[in-house]
Amino acid sequence: MKLLSRPQLSAFSISGRQLLLVSAAGLGLAATAVSAQEIRVWSGYPELAPFYQHVAEGMAAEYPDLKVTVEAIALREHEKRVALGVTSGEAAEVIELATTIAARYLEGGLLNTPPADVTAFVKDPANFGEFFVNSASYDGTVYGMPLFRGQSALYYNTDMFAAAGLTEPPKTMADFDAYAEKLTQRDASGAPTVTGWSMRLSGGGSGIAEKFAINMWQHGGELIAPAGEGLWKSNFASEAGTATMKQYLHNLFDTKTVTVESPADADAFERGQTAMFIRESWVIGDIATKAPDLKYATATLPRGSIVSPGQLYVKAGADKEAAAWAFVLATQKPENLLWLLDNVGWLPNRSGLDFSAILAAKPGFEAYVNYPASYEFFTVPAIGPIDEIQTRAAAFLVEAFAKPELATDDAALKAFLENADKEINAILDREGLLGQ
Repeated sequence: MKLLSRPQLSAFSISGRQLLLVSAAGLGLAATAVSAQEIRVWSGYPELAPFYQHVAEGMAAEYPDLKVTVEAIALREHEKRVALGVTSGEAAEVIELATTIAARYLEGGLLNTPPADVTAFVKDPANFGEFFVNSASYDGTVYGMPLFRGQSALYYNTDMFAAAGLTEPPKTMADFDAYAEKLTQRDASGAPTVTGWSMRLSGGGSGIAEKFAINMWQHGGELIAPAGEGLWKSNFASEAGTATMKQYLHNLFDTKTVTVESPADADAFERGQTAMFIRESWVIGDIATKAPDLKYATATLPRGSIVSPGQLYVKAGADKEAAAWAFVLATQKPENLLWLLDNVGWLPNRSGLDFSAILAAKPGFEAYVNYPASYEFFTVPAIGPIDEIQTRAAAFLVEAFAKPELATDDAALKAFLENADKEINAILDREGLLGQ
């Protein structure tokens, strides 16, 4: 892939943030419309700053008088900044937001509606699938430009698979249990020294709930399920929720392929302390940096994946709106989106991109960009109390993972899951979001 040359830029630090001031220009925009203007781009992912810089650099030759300031800070700080900026009128002209966060501002009519050409571009099925169009829309109207996504896949250690006589990744959730048993390495007491399957059992609250939801999706259900127009309900005690919890308890207390104390996640995988785990595409770059000699592969999950889509929105006055949307459109050039995947590791949402050159050099991306037509995406509901709900769900999960009796007592497990549903549904009811 041919990279664009780098024009001169200025970089400096203010309050711990990296600001990149680069010349840029609008795509299909008259030069007079952006003369001597400056627009700002706010991002919640510091690693995306080079991508936005790259987009601006590619626009610079045609419109050298437009400056783009990229401010990429940690996600939680970004969300606080957006909350203050959007309501006070001090926000950046281009704002990167997840669907769940954007909804609160769209409900209040606080973000710009795109011009007709942007809306047409997003709605064109050659550019985006229905999932991503819906993610960028509110109440049936397109507001954002789909850009990138977090998506999960299975990572597995190919050397460990070969040693266990396994020649392909697991295809079903029953396979996951069987593989975990074969892959677990134990000490003399039987305790696992290398876990067969690293399951999220501790750590940050929302992460525990999210990983449980990914596994629950493979069993055919959603942790927070639709229950009418704009309504939801907790689904722990459903058939899928029960099957998922039983699988966790089976691995924890029956076959003991993992423990709550076991080294986990990407760090454990990179150190050879687990044989397989489920995670997003950023792990590929992390492995290249921390464990370049690790022999591994990725695979799609049995049914589909959680997807956390990110969009670009515009919050601009009439004098800067055209330039802001021009920058947004420029992010969608195929060469820019391929640069995003190759250099940053985030997955572009646009359809029809040729990933062949990248996959030849980085085959780990295969499971993320080449998946079956039947593969199903889901995401967490874009509702106000979702963070509170996920945190509460995680607390129930951590409690369950410390109760070995739940692995053998179906009545106790049912009561436990029903109580979890009751408390989470109380949050939904309080917000007027509970359905049947």
